[in-house]
Amino acid sequence: MQMNITAQQVKELREKTGAPMMDCKNALTESQGDMSGAEVVLRKRGVAVAQKKAGRSAQEGLIGSLVRPDASLGAMVEINCESDFVARTDDFQSLQTTLTEQVAVTNPASVDALLASPYAGDPSQSVKDAVATKVGKLGENIVVRRFARFAREGNGWMASYVHHGKIGVLVEAASDKPAGDALKEALKDVAMHVAASDPRCIRREEVDQKTLDTEREIQTSRARTEGKPEKILEKIVEGRLAKFYEEICLLEQPFIRETNMSVGQYLAAKAGEIGKVTITRFTRFKVGEGVAAAAEQ
Repeated sequence: MQMNITAQQVKELREKTGAPMMDCKNALTESQGDMSGAEVVLRKRGVAVAQKKAGRSAQEGLIGSLVRPDASLGAMVEINCESDFVARTDDFQSLQTTLTEQVAVTNPASVDALLASPYAGDPSQSVKDAVATKVGKLGENIVVRRFARFAREGNGWMASYVHHGKIGVLVEAASDKPAGDALKEALKDVAMHVAASDPRCIRREEVDQKTLDTEREIQTSRARTEGKPEKILEKIVEGRLAKFYEEICLLEQPFIRETNMSVGQYLAAKAGEIGKVTITRFTRFKVGEGVAAAAEQ
């Protein structure tokens, strides 16, 4: 039996799903006017669209983060798409915000586990299906690429910093006394520093031996090529390794707020205000980082 689908029904379905008017009308016709059934029809079609677009490179996107007011919990999520235009749409940003909160609350084991879980914005569908619906509506491949989640206990603080949605940082610190405004401000500055300076690790003890051996070999070869005397070769190499540590280790990098001292020296200088602070971990995401290289493999 042919259903008489009203313009109001089509309008309502379009408002709920964002799908084109004709697709909404066809879905309602297929579902015999049942609104929930029509959403399922559109969702299925969205999945088909998503599958067609899944092979397209997604190197743009956004990074979102949150930290609970008491800094007990923090989360950061990178979602990729094909263009910055789509990344700036309300639909894409709504997905970003919802999934960042969902990661914080549910603590998924992996991206695959997150995709398989009920979507916080609509528990009747999975995150994977919610992403597929956005693909169908926005017309671009969308990929939930990675996330980080920190849970903190004891004295200390946690801070996040996101630079124009393209670089995001979560950083956590322990302190020997309760967090005050000075520590909160200092750790926010450290998060900004990580965004700007891209350290690979916190301290030199964390540099793996293979990386260190390779750098030592490079600097030794370089010094010999420059004609440096063998008797002072080791001293020269050690000096260059110190510079290498300064480039990659957070605590040894020149602090962006006080470039005449390192991050470690800055935190030590403020110990009277913030206590003895230990940076325990950080994560830094940059949108699209490594996506092109991975696609070529």
